[in-house]
Amino acid sequence: MKLIIQIPCWNEEEALPTTLAALPREVEGFERVEVLVIDDGSTDRTVEVAREHGVQHVVRLVTHQGLARGFERGILECIRRGADVIVNTDADNQYCAEDIPKLVAPILRGEAELVVGDRDVPNLAHFSWLKKKLHGVGSYVVRVASNTEVPDAPSGFRAISRRAALHLSVHSEYTYTHETLIQAGRKDLPVVSVPIRVNPVTRPSRLFKSIYRYVTRSANTIVRIYLLYNAFRVLSRLGLLLLAASLVLLGFHFGLPADLLPEGNTLAWAGGLTFFAASQLLLVAMVADLLAVNRRLQEENLAHLRALRFGEGALGRAAASEPPAEEPSPAAPDAAPEPARDEPAPAAVDSGE
Repeated sequence: MKLIIQIPCWNEEEALPTTLAALPREVEGFERVEVLVIDDGSTDRTVEVAREHGVQHVVRLVTHQGLARGFERGILECIRRGADVIVNTDADNQYCAEDIPKLVAPILRGEAELVVGDRDVPNLAHFSWLKKKLHGVGSYVVRVASNTEVPDAPSGFRAISRRAALHLSVHSEYTYTHETLIQAGRKDLPVVSVPIRVNPVTRPSRLFKSIYRYVTRSANTIVRIYLLYNAFRVLSRLGLLLLAASLVLLGFHFGLPADLLPEGNTLAWAGGLTFFAASQLLLVAMVADLLAVNRRLQEENLAHLRALRFGEGALGRAAASEPPAEEPSPAAPDAAPEPARDEPAPAAVDSGE
């Protein structure tokens, strides 16, 4: 079993040594614990600092791609390097690294595929009243959209199983936190939350540059991903609503006495235009449903190709090797089924950089 702790970095030469020093070198349940740093086009000594502090893997992006792209690249590199569980943490040492064993425990117990650290935001002293309220509203919206029960949706302190990593893809260019939760909920990947601690703030957040920008970009991400997985539901309901409105308008037009009708056939025009809009929305909803089927097939193929290329990992092999539950044979009620035998998997090739 291998655990890889990934750290997306962008010009973090000052904060990175403290973050790396706090990481555990051993975690119960894992034979190996390694660290992977994703350098997101840094212009300072981030890469040199990482190597000076013994980081096993450094992945460099030529230009600054943003947090979401760095996270996605890191996940793929962790899979390629044989990680059975991936922990994502921030380079500014925001999260308490001593809670990593608590974070990975639900995955090791088989209770979850994605674990999100809950910072208990309502009680964080460095969060303003407005920021706490916006955080609560945003997390509620993500819970509804993802059908999960995660109280701290923007938390970047996460543990991800290899199976979840094979199935998740990041489309956003801003942040991965909301999108991966919605995907996990829609792909039937069990998600749980565990309480974690945070360290004192060392610098302002680079992602939260202004409340307006954070709210608008986060809302854009949530709406886009929700529509990606629920386009038929949203468009068909809106189309049926407009269809009902058009029938009401046309009913008034043909049912009311002529002396009560507004001049210029206003109701007829309004009903006709509404009926046309409803028919278009219903048509688009059907097309969106067909596209959704194609998208699901492509996502399944992508996950299958990743599994074939990189392997299922120790957790996947362990699950596959468990014998199915069988009813005891009447002839031999005490006989136990013979355990399944697996061929030994080839060792993961580590091409450290």
